[in-house]
Parts: sequence; structure tokens; C-alpha cells
Amino acid sequence: MGKVLLVLDSIKFEHTIFALPFAYIGMVLAARGSVSWQQVLWITVAMAGARTLAMAANRLIDRHIDALNPRTAMRALPRGLLSAGDMILLGAVGAVALIFAAAQLNDLCVKLLPIAAVVLVGYNYTKRFTWLSHFVLGFADGMAPVGGWIAITGSVDLEAVLLGLAVTFWIGGFDLIYACQDVDFDRSEGLYSIPARFGIAAGLWLSIVCHALTVLLLVAVGISLGLGSFYWLGVAITAGLLIYEHTLVRPRDLSRLTIAFFNMNGYIAVTMFVFVMAAVYIR
Repeated sequence: MGKVLLVLDSIKFEHTIFALPFAYIGMVLAARGSVSWQQVLWITVAMAGARTLAMAANRLIDRHIDALNPRTAMRALPRGLLSAGDMILLGAVGAVALIFAAAQLNDLCVKLLPIAAVVLVGYNYTKRFTWLSHFVLGFADGMAPVGGWIAITGSVDLEAVLLGLAVTFWIGGFDLIYACQDVDFDRSEGLYSIPARFGIAAGLWLSIVCHALTVLLLVAVGISLGLGSFYWLGVAITAGLLIYEHTLVRPRDLSRLTIAFFNMNGYIAVTMFVFVMAAVYIR
């Protein structure tokens, strides 16, 4: 049980709240509410497998960097509480779950698996050579609503792309905020991030731009699908939460960064999920 808790802490299981609601949003919008329990089940398994694979790869690939960073040095792998073998096994379990779930959905899900796997694992290397790594992470999470859509329709449609881009800029935007706390370490180790390259103020400003694009893309989805008042209320609340998120951090004051990173973005994911459900099912 102790090792199970260490594993759950290592893969930050609670952060599933960011991507999983958007996978369901893609699923429900694609099906216009007509979703079977089997589809819900296999989409959930696929998401759990994808996240497990991605986080196991992250912890394994970054274990030496994590050991040097005071913020991450107490993680289980750098401390020796879990081994590299544990992470490899965990990643393999996640990959198998992802492959099996995709096979239960449709052929396109299976065909796109190699691309998904490359992004989920390859993201972890990008900080070593490009400061655009924030947006690669955003794209990795942006695959969630697109995957949910494809699982239902077996096709990639405009609305799925718009949803995926909304999540890409949302995640990329708050990863810019998160990266501000590691500016000194990233610079000393030669790692790439926009705050490290251009400064914290520039990183926070670009995060605002990203989140403005997120709202605009959500608006485009609503217009394209002709969604009703519940959806627009959800978008309005989301915009308000994003604005509040940016009041919590300043270039010289990152003391409330954890609240901005986890709390606000968790609220955003749940808000959009609840109001999309209302827009589809109550309507």
C-alpha cells in the first residue's frame, strides 16, 4: 500500500482533473449526448493509460534533473523510494491500457496511437532544446478532447480541432506560470523555458495571451455547434476564473503560484465540463 501511494503521488493522479473533463467534453459534444456506457468506459481507460504512460515517462526521463532541483529533489524516484524499473513497469501498464482501450473504440483511434505515444513521451525531452516545450505539453493535453471526439465519430472534425487548440493554449498558458518558479534552476542547468529565456514578466504576459486565445477558441466551438445559454455561461465563468488566476501571480510575487496553478485550473476544467453537460443534456 505504501508503494501504491508513492506511485499515485509520483504520477500526480489528482492532476487528471485537468485533461479528463475535456476528454468527456469532446465525447459528449461529438455524440450530442448520445453516449453509451461502453464508450465512456473505454475513453476513461484510454485517458488513464495515457496519463500513466506520460507521467511515468516524465519521472523516469527527468529523474537526474529532478534530483538536482530543490523543488523536486524530494520526489520518490530521486530519493530512491521508487526505482527506474518501477517507472518502466508503470509506463508499460499505462501503454497497454491505452492500446487496449483504443482497440475497443475504432480504427482511427488505433491508427493515431503512435503519434499520441510520441507526443506523450517525447514532450519530456523538449525542455532540453526548445523553449516552446510549454506548447508541446499543451498539445499533449489538447489531444484529450480530440481523442474523445474521435472515439465517438471516428473522424477529426473542425470542432474537435478547435477544442484541442483551446486546451493546448490553456495548458501551455498555465505551464508558463508554473515554469516561473524554476527560472534560476533552468538557467543554471541550460534548460529551456520561456520565463528562463525572456524573463518572468514576459512569461506571465504570454500566459495571458494564451488564455485569451483559449476563451476565443471556446467561443468558436460554441458558435460552430450552436450551443445554448448554459455553454455560454460556462465560457463566461471560465473567462472570469482565468482573469482571477492572473491576479494571483506577479513577476516579483509568486507566493500564490500553487493556488493559480492547481486550484484555479481544476475549477476551470470542472466548470466547463458541468456547463457543457447542461448545455447538451438539459437542452
